[in-house]
Amino acid sequence: MAIYNPKSMKAEEFINDAEILDTLRYAEENKDNIELIDKILDKARPRRTENGVHCEGLTHREASVLLACRIPEKVEEMYRLAREIKLAFYGNRIVMFAPLYLSNYCVNGCVYCPYHMKNKHIARKKLTQEEIRDEVIALQDMGHKRLAIEAGEDPVNNPIEYILDSIKTIYSIQHKNGAIRRVNVNIAATTVENYRKLKDAGIGTYILFQETYHKKSYLELHPTGPKHDYDYHTEAMDRAMEGGIDDVGLGVLFGLEKYKYEFAGLLMHAEHLEAVHGVGPHTISVPRVKRADDIDPDVFDNGLSDDIFEKIIACIRIAVPYTGMIISTRESEKVRERALEIGISQISGASRTSVGGYTEEERPHDSEQFDVSDQRTLDEVVNWLMQLGYIPSFCTACYREGRTGDRFMSLCKSGQIQNCCHPNALMTLSEYLTDYAGEETRKNGFALIDRELENIPKEKVREIAAQHVADIKNSNRRDFRF
Repeated sequence: MAIYNPKSMKAEEFINDAEILDTLRYAEENKDNIELIDKILDKARPRRTENGVHCEGLTHREASVLLACRIPEKVEEMYRLAREIKLAFYGNRIVMFAPLYLSNYCVNGCVYCPYHMKNKHIARKKLTQEEIRDEVIALQDMGHKRLAIEAGEDPVNNPIEYILDSIKTIYSIQHKNGAIRRVNVNIAATTVENYRKLKDAGIGTYILFQETYHKKSYLELHPTGPKHDYDYHTEAMDRAMEGGIDDVGLGVLFGLEKYKYEFAGLLMHAEHLEAVHGVGPHTISVPRVKRADDIDPDVFDNGLSDDIFEKIIACIRIAVPYTGMIISTRESEKVRERALEIGISQISGASRTSVGGYTEEERPHDSEQFDVSDQRTLDEVVNWLMQLGYIPSFCTACYREGRTGDRFMSLCKSGQIQNCCHPNALMTLSEYLTDYAGEETRKNGFALIDRELENIPKEKVREIAAQHVADIKNSNRRDFRF
């Protein structure tokens, strides 16, 4: 029997079934233990130090106790703490991105995904480099600066060379004042050599969802194809980091297995990365199973309510305070609004989950991976965020200044985000407002920027940022950054 060891490089040892089951029993036994819950909450509180703000975070076992707790006043305290932690490290900035699906050819048999090999209903598509160019120009014309590229696993149709060529194409396109400044990559688990190639291509974050940490369920949900190999898939982040990628993004597909099990497994994976590589995940995503061609989410009996979903988000924020959190357009405007308040720091806008589709006026459905709940335009999403008091950020400066991995975490932990990320967010928002925004969004946005400039602590940084905002408004000068 595998023994739990967060420093092990073997999947069944750092994601250990016996440890998860023991954790869930412990959480259930202590879900009403107010003394313990108070102790856990106190441990997680942000504390001011001479070097900024420090947060201890929580172990998977401690966080699982909070998730199991149903005492109303303690649950509300969790939400208050999640808000406090998010504000301490990420402020009111929300990073914007869009997915770009390159190909839906796939050799896997994943039963929850319409791209599975046996699905004969869905239209199979693969973008040419010229089509990618057209899609990128369309995305630039919306105002996007950051993409997450997606592709099915198919060594013939989607080899690593195709992905690398596509990244090169994306970075090469300069259209008007537009530019995609950072490409994040969500493709199947691969080799150390291929991760090195992705690193050399200049990617930002490598993202790979585990789907489920429950090995038996994983094997049943992935009956055929290379993704069937649980160990190879689960150990992918270690190979990515060995290949030089120090920003990796985790996620599970909630609804495939019982959420408490997935929650514990997700945090154990984060603990493993911290223990072995000295830095945890750059991002954690929280997708839920959604309806799609040939996929009925009701088939899966582990669906979770909006209330439980929100509690998961809050508990993740408390447990891994420095990690960015992502929610997609799978979720409705209402759910996304609540999620932003309690932990989410990145959202997609105007997403299309079909292969291509950004050049089409009407949203295509024939090659979609899942239904999009939030179908608003990017401008509508940006204006909505600002009305809620957030700063929509199109910033990619840290990637391009080498502030990745532990260097970004040091910036975050030292409390210098207000003097770095905050002004960068305001300057990139100025670019969006000047080049792409509708009249109402532009008016609301510059009023917000005027207010937020005053919240930059260092006077010199504040003065420089204000000058750059003016330069952006009055010229074609772009891409200022701290």
